[in-house]
Amino acid sequence: MTGPVRAVASALAKLAELLVFPSSCRLCAALLDRAGERIVCADCLARLVPRRGPACPVCGRFFAGEAGEHLCRRCLTERPAFSAHRSCGAYGGALKEVILLFKYRRYAPLAGPLARFAEDALGGVAAIWDGAELLAPVPLHRARKRERGFNQSALLARELAKARGLDVLKGPLVKVRNVPAQAGLRAVDRERNVVGAYAVRRPDRVRGKVVVLVDDVTTTGATLRECARVLVEAGAKDVRAVTLAQAL
Repeated sequence: MTGPVRAVASALAKLAELLVFPSSCRLCAALLDRAGERIVCADCLARLVPRRGPACPVCGRFFAGEAGEHLCRRCLTERPAFSAHRSCGAYGGALKEVILLFKYRRYAPLAGPLARFAEDALGGVAAIWDGAELLAPVPLHRARKRERGFNQSALLARELAKARGLDVLKGPLVKVRNVPAQAGLRAVDRERNVVGAYAVRRPDRVRGKVVVLVDDVTTTGATLRECARVLVEAGAKDVRAVTLAQAL
């Protein structure tokens, strides 16, 4: 390709990108004029700060104050099927705004910066990553996926897999019932809502494997618990979980 042709092609590609993606930050309206900026500017992404406070070492529930690390009341009496879960931060502020853009405004390219944020926040957590073999995105029912256009957890898992050098489990963990969305339900109703909603097809793909579940937001942990349960019943050696945010 000659120089002039290459220049025209580059200009056309930039024009096409501007037609598809906004030219100003969706959060602060600043012009996206730095290399690699898309949808949200670098300054707003810099506001995504990992939470470093105490949490339950099993379910990852955040504790208020300076209580230190200890098992939460629920994990003392009823351990989940996963061995460890960690969230990057609380569901609020800039993190909530970026997740909402990603999930409901269909800005799929935000999977990249959100995965980098997750790697920065949780990349050093041995309880999650030591011996991990597969990343498993929490699945959407096929009807919900058609409606939304993509599974945000699958995009996150794909980007995290690149950073961690792991494979993504595609297909075996499925959502078999199109239950109502968890948002807005009471804690007890969230637990009931997901019972029997997930299943593992092709158990041979997970048998004996250390699997890390990936999701965007957790509130009561009901979805993670149910997904972990069916994976363990299918023969997974161990299940852990990571989420971008935890609703307090």
